[in-house]
This record gives sequence, structure tokens and C-alpha cells, in this order.
Amino acid sequence: MIRARKPQDDPELVRLIRTELIPMSATARPLDARMLRELPHRFRWGVTYVATRTKQGPPVAFVHFAAFGGQLLIDMLATHSAHQGLGIGSLLMAHAEAYAASRQCSMARLFVDAYNGKAQRFYAMLGYSWIRYIPEWHVYELAKPLIPATVLPSCDILGEHYALGNS
Repeated sequence: MIRARKPQDDPELVRLIRTELIPMSATARPLDARMLRELPHRFRWGVTYVATRTKQGPPVAFVHFAAFGGQLLIDMLATHSAHQGLGIGSLLMAHAEAYAASRQCSMARLFVDAYNGKAQRFYAMLGYSWIRYIPEWHVYELAKPLIPATVLPSCDILGEHYALGNS
């Protein structure tokens, strides 16, 4: 199920960041205590959706984003390695894009680490195009035009139904 983040999800979200995102980053360090301490504060701006196996279960994936100025900024997307390749990341991105489109955003933007070829291919599959390389951060900026969304997608993954649920 896809639901809004709850504060009690934060320890698991931080774990996903430590295990799935930081190893792919050229600028973040696994033992950067300051950065890890600031993560719960970072979740307070914008919106975070989590994917869980059950309504009250721990997150297996999440997307954190903000919609402002007619644009969607995807800040972070992480899926536990045991759940990658099942469509959960695509579903989370679709929910973030639908959220932004419902708020009249016409463009989605994100940054992907230059060393994360798997993520670059994932975003290309979702229709994101390369805008520029930012050498100071070792990232590519990608963008995608948004179209108005009418229905949020759902799917069945290994017997689990993932759809936007009430929190």
C-alpha cells in the first residue's frame, strides 16, 4: 500500500537512505552524523509517500518531494533492495507526479548521482530527460513535462496490493 509518511516511519526511512542511497552518492558519507541527524527535519518540508506491505507495516520504499512554483522537485526515492524491480518505485513516482499535476505543476525535476547508472536508466524509462551535468555535485539534472493526472495507479506485486491508501 502507498500511504503518507508518519513520524514513526523516520527510523526506517533513514535506514533506507543509509543502505540504498548513500552508497550510490559521490558526496554523502555513510558516517556523516550531521547529515543523518538532519534527515528527519528534511522530511518536514514537502511530502513523503511510503510503500508498505500492510497498512501499518514498515516502509519498504519511499519518495520525498515538493511541489512549488509550477514544478515538482523529487528530493529522494529509495526502495529496499529486496523490493527493487517490482514496480514500487514507478508507482511512488506516479503518485508524486499526480500530486504535482493536481497542483498545476507542469514540470518535474530531479537530480541523480552520476555513478548510479541503474537510477539513470530507471528515470529514463519513466520519461525523464537529461538537462545538464553538475560537476561540483557529481549529479545529472533530469526533467519531465507533467500532464494532468486523473486517476492514481495501483498494482498487485507478489500478492500485495499497492494503491494510495488513507493514512
